[in-house]
Amino acid sequence: MTIADELDPGRASLQMINPDPFNAEAPPDALTGAITPNEFHYVRSNFDVPAHDGTLEIGGAVDNPLTLTVADLRALPAVDRAVTLECAGNGRLAMKPLPAGEPWGDYAVSTARWTGALLHEVLALARPTTAGVDVRFEGADHGTYHLRPILPDSDRDNMTFVRALPLSHVVDPAAEILIAYEMNGKPLPPDHGAPFRIVVPHWYAVASVKWLKRIDVLTEPYQGEFQTGHYMYQWSDRPDEPVTLMRVRSRITDPAPGSVVDRGTYTVRGKAWSGTGPVTAVEVSLTGDGDWLPAELEPPKGPYQWQDWTFNWAAKDVGRHTLRARATDAAGNVQPHLPPWNRLGYGSNAIEVIFIDVK
Repeated sequence: MTIADELDPGRASLQMINPDPFNAEAPPDALTGAITPNEFHYVRSNFDVPAHDGTLEIGGAVDNPLTLTVADLRALPAVDRAVTLECAGNGRLAMKPLPAGEPWGDYAVSTARWTGALLHEVLALARPTTAGVDVRFEGADHGTYHLRPILPDSDRDNMTFVRALPLSHVVDPAAEILIAYEMNGKPLPPDHGAPFRIVVPHWYAVASVKWLKRIDVLTEPYQGEFQTGHYMYQWSDRPDEPVTLMRVRSRITDPAPGSVVDRGTYTVRGKAWSGTGPVTAVEVSLTGDGDWLPAELEPPKGPYQWQDWTFNWAAKDVGRHTLRARATDAAGNVQPHLPPWNRLGYGSNAIEVIFIDVK
């Protein structure tokens, strides 16, 4: 797919970050509902949308190698899950100094309803051997990598997107990883991984490999550009760490930053999510150093999707006001005041600050 595709009506509603490969944020209004429509769901690609022959191969350390089609996957029990996906680089522009990578603002996050077969049930058909350690997922997308490779043996002009997960996580029924073939009740759109992709709840979306072409069970931990090169937290003061679970985060969805509102009671609304959730509390502060006041947090609608919250703000005084929101999750994680700086700008989840003018 080429730069000309930015003229596609569905893509035109998104906030484009890069035309080639196409990367785009969701429009701000897309965060207000429980489910993000397909045409408003953010898009993250490392390469152009690839051709795909419609088959999925499963091999490596298995006793029963398989080749599957969408029809084969549809013949298995279907599972439907609403899952919030967030780009690991979401919020990168808030970091100072500016890290390397795509200049994502705050809208590389969306929630869709995915339908597919459970990965652990599909993999069980291939019968992994006891020597298995990791499961490698290869997408059909490939080409010249638009960022500088980090691993010294990486060939920038001949790369394929490949990620891996521990076999122990993949075969855990509680993980509910999907091989998805539908998004919000429709076949996967090209930008979102047609004909099938994996969807990994709780993890940053880099784990949810699109345009899935091959699955291999490995007998050694996987090493690769998108596993141990990029998508690593490269800290300045401690060893590197892999990007895995989404960090706890809250967003103010209404009012929009810079809004002008009339005096009176205003219902502030937002979303909160976490990969180590559920979110257990959201608080709002009306000054830079004032008290944190409890917001009304709705219970989770499902185990893998964002939660709504509201706060009744008594906007009585004319002038400029600040609003801050922070979330806490069930594991005790609290949003920090500053984004956790790392060289590639991943996991930015600092407390959001917006200003509102009251007239």
